[in-house]
Amino acid sequence: MNRIIRIIPIALALCTSLAGQNWHQAGGPNGTFVWKDGSAPTSWSVTLDQNIDWKITLPELGQSSVTVWEDKLFFTINKPVEEDTVLAKDIIAYCVSAKDGAVLWTRKINGTHLLKIGGSFGDSSGLPAVTDGNLVAFFNASGAIECFDLYGNPIWRREALSSYRGSPFLVGNAIIYTQMNWPPDEKGGYPHPEEELPISEWTQMQAIDIETGKPLWSTECGSNIGSQPLPLKLEDGRDVMIVGRGGGHTPPEKPLGISLVDLADGSEIWKLPIDLWECRQTVNVYNGQIPIIHDEEHRWVDMKTGKIVRKTSIIKDVSVRKQHNGKWTTKTMTLKSSERPYEISNQSNLLVGRYHFFRNYQHNFLGRVNMDTAEIEYLQLPTSMLRQPGKPDQFIWDASDLKSEPEKNFNVPTAPSYWNFKTNKVENSRGFKLLGDVRSRGNGWGHTAAAIPTAIGKQLYIPMMNGMVYVIDWDADEFDENAILAVNDLGPLGTAFSRSNITYRNGKLYAQTIRELICIGE
Repeated sequence: MNRIIRIIPIALALCTSLAGQNWHQAGGPNGTFVWKDGSAPTSWSVTLDQNIDWKITLPELGQSSVTVWEDKLFFTINKPVEEDTVLAKDIIAYCVSAKDGAVLWTRKINGTHLLKIGGSFGDSSGLPAVTDGNLVAFFNASGAIECFDLYGNPIWRREALSSYRGSPFLVGNAIIYTQMNWPPDEKGGYPHPEEELPISEWTQMQAIDIETGKPLWSTECGSNIGSQPLPLKLEDGRDVMIVGRGGGHTPPEKPLGISLVDLADGSEIWKLPIDLWECRQTVNVYNGQIPIIHDEEHRWVDMKTGKIVRKTSIIKDVSVRKQHNGKWTTKTMTLKSSERPYEISNQSNLLVGRYHFFRNYQHNFLGRVNMDTAEIEYLQLPTSMLRQPGKPDQFIWDASDLKSEPEKNFNVPTAPSYWNFKTNKVENSRGFKLLGDVRSRGNGWGHTAAAIPTAIGKQLYIPMMNGMVYVIDWDADEFDENAILAVNDLGPLGTAFSRSNITYRNGKLYAQTIRELICIGE
């Protein structure tokens, strides 16, 4: 049933004093991965120990982003292994000091289902914690959610599978996350279903009470494992989100498309079916219009009606700013399309101001769509950076920068994924390989589930699986090489595998790699 809606073009926010001080969930104070009031570092290097306030060595790989409340940081790692490992199910929840990384407490959270460890699409440790300043809930994607007070005292445990690509968020006392009702197989993956599954086995968005862990509501419209809803707010005061269905491995949720869902009770306000939809995107709203990318098109969906009101191609006659042999040129091009029904890297998109950013699937291009004018611009970014003390940085921009055939010790359908000086070792700090998914050797371009970018102030932070972090002036008048403010590293190339979002509090940035927790300052 459609309802008449008036939308505020901003996302849900907590009270101003709370939001300004804490990054209490992966998406930050308002849950949208955008915080325009902050001022954060632009340039740093873990390799060269530049602008690094502190770092601590971790005993095991963790894929979660860092949640911040005042002087405490919360994150998760996998339970430390004692040999090369491909499957795991238990994690360790951490609380450390924001001042120096000193460990304040840890808690083991047992899982119930094995998942691939170190996967390029996630693993048991992939979900970020959520806190309200009194309680903190940690997620084990292998089958459990556990809540503690800020001193580590246990409050409750809920056994439930959750999407390892998800980013739970808090609205009032409700934690909202993507719940898997279809378990992984013995290989730690989610295979193609052999037949249609009943609604009881569909992936759904679930709300639970942060104080008790008890369920508040569950959607019935279905959601996809890769869909990343963000908290939005309607002008009439209702809290809502956009839920997506559709993706690889023939997901059972039908029909493919998006739904507007009321966060008070999980009810569906409207539904937009989209044939062959790949929903693995963040979905926000700008001036009453929802930007989505479907196959080769950018589409504008009216928030009131759920109807598509505008379309434009993101590959035909687009502006591309490219670098070759040290020279930059701008060309109007028609890009080679993907054999797959999508043109963006999974979860790599973010709406910031009037611009919708995304990473191209086939090419190492950052795309920018002007929501007002529908102008499409691309800016080439390097796929690999070799940074060494006392030497100038080296970059790979395209295949011509390769000195030999790229090493192909993993299999993905996107050429730029192989353009590396060094592939990821995917070894923990104690030298054990964690190769549940050999695709994790790639640099993070193309076929992967990207860490969602973060915008702070005028800067957009785009982390890559090989530990590179691009810093982009998202509001640059000219989308050219001057918009690339810095290319940073989270550790020496090959050793800094990471799927962590960049998070922020009071002028500091936080990141997690396979080996370290890092605090970045000026």
